[in-house]
Amino acid sequence: MAQIIISALLVFVLLAAIVLLVTAGRREDGMTKKQKKNVVRIFISAALLLVLEQLTAESFTFLDQQLFPSAGRVVRFALYFLDYWIIGHDILAKAWRGIQNKRVFDENFLMAVATVGAMTLAIVENGDYLEGIAVMLFYQIGEWFQSYAVGRSRKNISNLMDIRPDYAHVEKDGVLETVDPDDVAVGSIIVVQPGEKIPIDGTIVEGKSSLNTAALTGESLPRDVEEGDAVISGCISMTGVLKIRTSREFGESTVSKILDLVENASSRKSKSEDFISQFARIYTPAVCYSALALALLPPLVRMFFMGLAPAWTVWLYRALTFLVISCPCALVISIPLSFFAGIGGASKEGILVKGSNYLELLSKTKIVVMDKTGTLTQGVFEVNALHHNTMEKSKLLELAALAESASSHPISKSLLRAYGKPVDRQRVTEIQEISGKGIIAKVDGISVAAGNSKLMESLNTPYHPCHMTGTIIHLALDGDYAGHIVIADRVKPHAKEAVQALKADGIQKTVMLTGDTKKVAQEVAADLGVDAVYSDLLPAGKVEKVEELLREKPTKTKLAFVGDGINDAPVLSIADIGIAMGAMGSDAAIEAADVVLMDDDPLKLSKAIRIAKKCLGIVYQNIALALVIKFACLGLGALGIANMYLAIFADVGVMVIAVLNAMRCLWVKNL
Repeated sequence: MAQIIISALLVFVLLAAIVLLVTAGRREDGMTKKQKKNVVRIFISAALLLVLEQLTAESFTFLDQQLFPSAGRVVRFALYFLDYWIIGHDILAKAWRGIQNKRVFDENFLMAVATVGAMTLAIVENGDYLEGIAVMLFYQIGEWFQSYAVGRSRKNISNLMDIRPDYAHVEKDGVLETVDPDDVAVGSIIVVQPGEKIPIDGTIVEGKSSLNTAALTGESLPRDVEEGDAVISGCISMTGVLKIRTSREFGESTVSKILDLVENASSRKSKSEDFISQFARIYTPAVCYSALALALLPPLVRMFFMGLAPAWTVWLYRALTFLVISCPCALVISIPLSFFAGIGGASKEGILVKGSNYLELLSKTKIVVMDKTGTLTQGVFEVNALHHNTMEKSKLLELAALAESASSHPISKSLLRAYGKPVDRQRVTEIQEISGKGIIAKVDGISVAAGNSKLMESLNTPYHPCHMTGTIIHLALDGDYAGHIVIADRVKPHAKEAVQALKADGIQKTVMLTGDTKKVAQEVAADLGVDAVYSDLLPAGKVEKVEELLREKPTKTKLAFVGDGINDAPVLSIADIGIAMGAMGSDAAIEAADVVLMDDDPLKLSKAIRIAKKCLGIVYQNIALALVIKFACLGLGALGIANMYLAIFADVGVMVIAVLNAMRCLWVKNL
């Protein structure tokens, strides 16, 4: 019966191999040369084994009669050994290298010992070679599935890696020169033509175009840009020619930082992976010694204490079966593969996870703390009104814009946009930026203080509070109050939906932190449905508040902080898991974060959590499946109930099931 099942499986393997080879060249995700080579090996081995199984031992008796006794037995062994060598020579070589390098106990050693032992028993008894070859054949099939799954996941990541630019066009004296991006200095003018990648971060000085940001964000919608807009490397210009003034070197540009994150992701392992690695280091030697004891002790007990025949071949067969069953392939392959596939699937959606340990932490997150500006709001501030002004509005706005011209803060940029004229920096001197309060500078010899109410209080300058909702910039000229400017930020379109999605995903508490006034903060929080809000926070205050939340939460509950600004970097570092908005986020925030959302859509936060939960669920499924079946079959093998065919299922069958299950981590688009 077992031989009939194996023969049916061999026919299925042959048909599957033919389909794979025929369709490999037609698919976008076609196999590598090594994978094709292994499919050919599997096909040849399965075909030869199927033919040999149709020939019984009696089929070779004519050789005994025509040549010399046992000639048929020798030819039969030679044909089976040829088949074994075709499918298993690389495993034998790896096992030998492991012995030479003093790393004996691995899956290659277990497979080599078990199959060589099975072949040896068949030689001694002129028995069935099918078991030894079938074990190796189906093991190689499992290895192929694992290789294919890794290839699919790596392809998702390599699609992201395609953002690496190969060259840059630099304009010199009206002539374009093609150079290596590493050779482009800061402040150079580069030209990006339609269909080309932007090689280095910078600002458009001429032209307009639609940018394809799919490689960075996972989103297919183009982004329109024009003169004055900042652009990041890795995007593709689709419709127009752009002249860009570079703002940083290639090594410091967005694309380089992203590539570094992806390339180093596999080095950060989760607790589950560490457990499996430690488990395999103890488990594999233990089962090898157990198999040796199973082969030696029962025959010796039978011979010396029971007066029975030792039955060496019976117990050797059980020991070999025990070895095949014990191979921990399902665990050592499928668990890292699950995390690798999860990271690959997430990267395809524009979510960069810096390591599988962060994927595990993300799945256990129950508290999400979010910065307001740039995370829940667009960070695009607009001047809405000027109140209590003592001079012309245009003059007051001019002084405020000039005072703020040296700052990179979004509010400063909004004042410059509202001013709308070129800024003469020579008019501005003695600039003092006071963290969390504002700026004091001299403009045309006038001392201009522009900032929040705390700045006015520190200067002992009476000010008028504002009835409007928004960020209020008070101004004092030479110590006298001159009025205030109302600046409002816009809530992101999906922010409210994102908060609701987080709660649906099992997040127990959502918190918003902001440096804005209590009135503005509470209004935004109420609109979004955030559970708690803390306002009027300086950068140090955000750190203190997150530290307080970390102390108050249950030990096993994980807290995530989401931010995008340079002031968020310290908070990202102390949270259990830091998540940065990558498209508009600062370099410091992206460096400090554990997860980077490559577009600024807060809905991606919920998707990242769902991907992590799916990945961890699959990991736990594979661990349970492998351990339960493995230990059950080990017991049956030691008792002689399980034969080599059950061993094949316990090892290779479970590995294939686990690998196929792990591949589900790649399918995250509809989560």
